[in-house]
Amino acid sequence: MTAEVEARPAVVVRPAAPAAAGQTRGLLMALPPMVLIAFFIGFPVVLAFGFSLGFTGGLNRTVALIGQNVHTAHGIVPTLSAYAEMFTNARFLGDLVVTVVVTVVSTTVVILLAVGIGLYLKFSGGLIGKLLSALAVIPLFIPVVIASWAILGFYSANGFLRSVAANLGLGFPVWSYTLVTVVIGSVWTSLPFATLLVTSGLQAVPQAMIDAARDAGASFWRVVGSVVVPMAGVPIIIATTFTAIGILGSFTVPYFTGPNSPNMLGVDMSNYFSAFNQPQQAVVIAFIVFAIASGIAAVYVWANFRSAKESGAV
Repeated sequence: MTAEVEARPAVVVRPAAPAAAGQTRGLLMALPPMVLIAFFIGFPVVLAFGFSLGFTGGLNRTVALIGQNVHTAHGIVPTLSAYAEMFTNARFLGDLVVTVVVTVVSTTVVILLAVGIGLYLKFSGGLIGKLLSALAVIPLFIPVVIASWAILGFYSANGFLRSVAANLGLGFPVWSYTLVTVVIGSVWTSLPFATLLVTSGLQAVPQAMIDAARDAGASFWRVVGSVVVPMAGVPIIIATTFTAIGILGSFTVPYFTGPNSPNMLGVDMSNYFSAFNQPQQAVVIAFIVFAIASGIAAVYVWANFRSAKESGAV
């Protein structure tokens, strides 16, 4: 009896690639976008910040020669004269207050509407809930310029609301070119993204937790305040920060629908740069807006860190 030996292919064990080689390949893959961001964004930001501190030489020389009311540093010692000028300017301070107020009011309205739509979709659902969620994202597909002009016409002196009120023998205020239309336009443009983010966060709340709270005798508002909203807190915070930063730096809506003065700092930057020919002051306003946005972004970073910590990734 002859034993048959089957030929098996030899198993070749290759040594694992060193960790350093993998890290190097990863760095090389991420390097091109990092270089582009550093060259086209980071480098101009550093130049602009130096210009705001009075360093008008080098690549800032041309804009310093063309611009008016430019504050120049003495040697290598920076100057805060441009910042001091803006913070003693009554027009700028008024626009700063308006920007903060419009941002807070618009963000609050957006989040309340988004949470309301999300809660209705979570607890009731049905055709009405789907219709609300669909209507909330319609502004996402309408250009901001068109929406701004539509808002102006809707709330103008001969607009739809005043025409209906006049036919009923009533009066209605003119909101075009006021801060009211700025808030309305900001809510219109910011609601779709906030609704998508908040709704997804509320839908992720386990139904078992809601049922357990109901079995324990909790009312609807107790369930919402103690179970649903806290468990969806991170998406709501992220939606709030994104909305606030977007409204804070907005330009199109306040430019088309807002008054000449006071107005938001996004319009102020454009006016100082082009109409007033004061580029240094425009850069100062930009960095003030950046500082405020950084404070809001810190909340976003904290929310992400908390979410990662809860999921065990950190």
